[in-house]
Amino acid sequence: MEKMYTKHDIIEKSRELAHMVANTEQVELFKQTEAHINENKKVREKIASLKSLQKQAVNFQEYDKERALGIIEKKIEQIENEIDEIPLVQEFKQSQNDVNDLLQLIANTISNRVTDEIIESTGGDVLKGQTGSYVQSTQHKPLS
Repeated sequence: MEKMYTKHDIIEKSRELAHMVANTEQVELFKQTEAHINENKKVREKIASLKSLQKQAVNFQEYDKERALGIIEKKIEQIENEIDEIPLVQEFKQSQNDVNDLLQLIANTISNRVTDEIIESTGGDVLKGQTGSYVQSTQHKPLS
């Protein structure tokens, strides 16, 4: 019989996996680009301006100032576009996507492997995605 694992065992392994992920090329690039963004005065100023405009937009929305809200929303969109055009920001967003893709890949791999293990351990058909009990209960038995 296979070894049974506890929730604690799994949490410990997930901590090891988290440590591994935190020390990948993707995460390292993310940390570097994030640090460069924080050091970049132009980006910091644009983000500060954006946050200020977003606060104003919330206030205008609360007081039903539709015309003023429309003007602020256009300014917000303009600053967001300016920020998005900065190569450093594009690099940062790409690094975020790369880390997210890695995490998604890990989650999908675990999910698919657990499903396959369940199917295999019950004598099922992995290619059809059917557990052993399903295969057995749907087999056509010859009439006696």
